[in-house]
Amino acid sequence: MGTAEPFAVLAGTGITSTGPTTINGDIGTYPNTAMTVTGSLVLNGTDHSGDGVTQTAKSDLTAAYLDAAGQTSDFPVIADLAGQTLTPGVYTTATGLEINGPVPLTLDAGGDANAVFVFQAGSTLITQPNTQVNLVNGAIACNVFWQVTSSATLGVDSTFRGTILALQSSTLNTRATLEGRVLSRNGAVTLDQNTILRPACASPVTATYTGGTGGSGGTAGTGGTGGQVTRVPVGSVDAGGGLVTVAALFRSVTAR
Repeated sequence: MGTAEPFAVLAGTGITSTGPTTINGDIGTYPNTAMTVTGSLVLNGTDHSGDGVTQTAKSDLTAAYLDAAGQTSDFPVIADLAGQTLTPGVYTTATGLEINGPVPLTLDAGGDANAVFVFQAGSTLITQPNTQVNLVNGAIACNVFWQVTSSATLGVDSTFRGTILALQSSTLNTRATLEGRVLSRNGAVTLDQNTILRPACASPVTATYTGGTGGSGGTAGTGGTGGQVTRVPVGSVDAGGGLVTVAALFRSVTAR
């Protein structure tokens, strides 16, 4: 994941949050820096929207996405994932991935804490309301990756685990929870009363940015309704549409 590792939310064309939403981890969006917050957003991390750290992280996100997409398939996905118990490996479908519940998808590491699960979706990733992804026998969210060729949507009140690597947009519907990251290369991330907990997967990575004119993939946003979240030293952010409370301790990231 490189410099994208500290991020819980990373987007290409803006982040929209309808509160109350809690994010444990950094956030950023580039090249469109629009950040629209309605209600409250509790951010236990740093808002890097549009800065050099985000630009470097977006580059590493692209590399991670391509790496996940290039993994050799071990198993085909031929049905709804709900109710299945899967062992480590690379699971592939030429169409969309679905978890329709209410019986959970269970990922079983077999006692191997280093076990990796990669899911390759030829189009979308969609979970229905109240679906769950459970991790057992040493499986950890750090080692679960969902490579999505189109867009990802988590259903209302669903519980999801792993890193979403979406080419386009990602939507977390009302009260969906995520232990992992939601990272959209070219699209937006839309949140609605969610909780996102970025797992501590590795040592913090320091991003180095050498400057430049930026990419041509989009036009910087104006912040939209509610305004763009910006960090202030007193521990809170005025987002226009509500108060965003920021943790007193921030991850150390250097940009130059």
